[in-house]
Amino acid sequence: MSGADDAAPRPLKLFAGDVEDLSVISAMVQDAIVPLGDIAYLADEQCFVLAINRYRWEEGADAGERVTSGLRFSAVTKAQFRDIDVRDRGRFLDLLTVVCDEGAVALHFAGGGAIRLEVEKLACVLEDFDEPHPTHWRPEHGEG
Repeated sequence: MSGADDAAPRPLKLFAGDVEDLSVISAMVQDAIVPLGDIAYLADEQCFVLAINRYRWEEGADAGERVTSGLRFSAVTKAQFRDIDVRDRGRFLDLLTVVCDEGAVALHFAGGGAIRLEVEKLACVLEDFDEPHPTHWRPEHGEG
């Protein structure tokens, strides 16, 4: 393997089985762009999946790169949407955070929308599917 290969970005693949692990995944998906048409609850498989375009925070706030990733929650028994019109399949959501509390996972989006997943246990995987690509839009968070 040459040195150039060593410099290539590594795809991210993370598993969360507890709240601490999920906080790491939440940080990695903060500011992800989520096409509503790429969200699905597969009741027969008890899983909830999202295709996301995430900012590569692991490369630093000034990375200027996004990557297509998948976010999958297993052992999901119910999915509820709040303030999200699921019929608007062309809409894009901005993911802010993912939290878990007592048998439920909540995904919070800019504008107040949320998805609540009832889970038998916490089991989440975040995996990059593609090569990173440059972006001119860098998320900005105001100082508290």
